[in-house]
Amino acid sequence: MASGTGSSREMDTQTAIMEATYRALCEHGYADLTIDTINAEFEKSKSLLYYHYDDKDEILLNLLGYLLDQFTVEEAVDLDDDPDIQLRTFVEWLLPWTIDDNERELQIALLELRSQALSDEAYSEQFTRADALLKGTIVDLIEEGIEEEIFRAVNADRAAEHVLSTINGAMVRRHTAEDESAVRTTRKGLEEYIESYLIPDDN
Repeated sequence: MASGTGSSREMDTQTAIMEATYRALCEHGYADLTIDTINAEFEKSKSLLYYHYDDKDEILLNLLGYLLDQFTVEEAVDLDDDPDIQLRTFVEWLLPWTIDDNERELQIALLELRSQALSDEAYSEQFTRADALLKGTIVDLIEEGIEEEIFRAVNADRAAEHVLSTINGAMVRRHTAEDESAVRTTRKGLEEYIESYLIPDDN
C-alpha cells in the first residue's frame, strides 16, 4: 500500500510539473523560460524541480513526450463521422482558420521548441515522433476512406505527407510572416486537394 501511495504521489508531482511547465512556456516562450518561471506556476517546492530535472530543456523534452502521450484522435475528430469528414475536421484541428491568444502563444512556443531540433538531437527525436504520430493519424483516415470507397485508391502515405507538410508550412508562415492570407489560402488548397485528388468524381 505504501509503495502504491508513493507511486501515485510521484505521478501527481510529475503531472503538476508538466502542467506548470506548459503554462510557463505559453506565457514566456522558450527564450525567457527558466526554472524560476516554471516554479512560479508550480504549487510545490522548487527543490522538487531540481530533484527531478537538471535544467529547463530536460523538463521541456519531458513535456513534449507528455503531450504526445496524452494525444488521442478522439479529441480531434468524431469517430462516428465518415472518413472524409474526419479528415477535414483533423485539418481544421491542426490548422484552424483563426486562433485565440492562448492558441497563438502555444503555437509560437512549439515553433521555438522545434527550432531547437536543428542542433539538439533530443528535440529532433521528439518532433520526429510528433510528426510520425500526426502523419500516422492522417494515413489511417485516408486508408479508412479508401476501404469504404469514399477516397480513391491513392498512396495514403504520400498523400498524408503532403497534407501534413502543407499544414506545417502554413503554421510557420502564420507566425513568422506578415501574411494573413497564408492560412486561408492553404486551407482552401487542402480542401481542393481532398476534393480533386482523394474523392472520386462520381462522389
